[in-house]
Amino acid sequence: MKITAIETHVCNARMRNWIFVKVLTDEPGLWGWGEATLEWHTRSVVGAIEDLASLLIGEDPTRIEYLWQMMYRQHFWHGNGIVRATAIAGIDIALWDILGKSLGIPCHKLWGGPVRDYIRLYCHLGGGKMEDFYETHPADAKRFAELAQQAVQEGFTAFKAMAVPETMPLEGLRPLHYAEACVRAMREAVGPDIDIMVDCHARPSPRMGLLFAKALEPYGLYWLEEPCWPEVVDDIALIQRAVKTPIATGERLTSQHAVREYLEKRACSVLQCDITHCGGFTEMRRIAGMAEAYRVALAPHNPQGPVSTAASIEFGFATPSYILCESVHKDVPWRQDVVSEGFTVEPKGQIVRPSNRPGLGIEINEKEVKKHPFQPEVLQRTFYPDGSVGDW
Repeated sequence: MKITAIETHVCNARMRNWIFVKVLTDEPGLWGWGEATLEWHTRSVVGAIEDLASLLIGEDPTRIEYLWQMMYRQHFWHGNGIVRATAIAGIDIALWDILGKSLGIPCHKLWGGPVRDYIRLYCHLGGGKMEDFYETHPADAKRFAELAQQAVQEGFTAFKAMAVPETMPLEGLRPLHYAEACVRAMREAVGPDIDIMVDCHARPSPRMGLLFAKALEPYGLYWLEEPCWPEVVDDIALIQRAVKTPIATGERLTSQHAVREYLEKRACSVLQCDITHCGGFTEMRRIAGMAEAYRVALAPHNPQGPVSTAASIEFGFATPSYILCESVHKDVPWRQDVVSEGFTVEPKGQIVRPSNRPGLGIEINEKEVKKHPFQPEVLQRTFYPDGSVGDW
């Protein structure tokens, strides 16, 4: 069996262009699907996949580790920059899909079989609708409460909110009061049995991140995410030690080498490396092994398209330290039209049962994808009141 072509199929989903990667083989009807979505870098990733294809055409797609090593180490520059790592990930996921299909078994059985009976999904407030999740004003605590109740009514037992406002390096009490009011309103709306996560989006400085962590500590968050820039790992570790709230980070880390320092410094309780950004299943499984040694939980970043979700679920069924799967379901109304999925979701509790289909258990409807061609993503920019550039 040989790789004959690597295709990219771009599908515009408003805030993101989903980049579906199709690896074709010389066996009739056998191909694999991956995803390499990277918002605002679509054309860069598509070009990177074209560059990598020259290394792979004619190779055996089942030699996955060998091909991963070529993609990462050849062409001189190592593949840990975000664009190249994402391109590698999309191809790698598709190769594992091919292997599972060729053997007639789901991907999770390639890695030792299921370690759990189901996976719990968590949602973004508003189901991933951009206006609800990213643009609800932090002064509107009532709206946060309404969206929280809506998530619970839809069956979710966990959800994430961006209740921490865009924040200058040092501010007074107002942003802290905003965040506390929003989280308090959500907790009062859903009670103590629902898991609430707050994503800071790495907006605060280390000092402001610590102040937010302290202010929100009484509300029993399941985790506080990216309280400051991932580049300042010592400060994230300081925040982790200063509060009882578990700290989550890692969605911007693209290799085991970046993860190592976080683990050595005990900087987080939850690692969120994205399977579609950190080199795919092959590298993510190495990261999982490292995290397991430190007893750190895994909850992969996954706000992208349906192949990314299927990949996260397959990975989760075979990974002991995996705790739950991020999901979006209302980013675009036609999301389910582009994919056929093998796994099933039980509405009560929003839990996923494993797929029995081979590989990732999904198929992409290319005809539907063509209805949503590339468009520039919706621009998101942040400026502070004085006009200086902020973190979105």
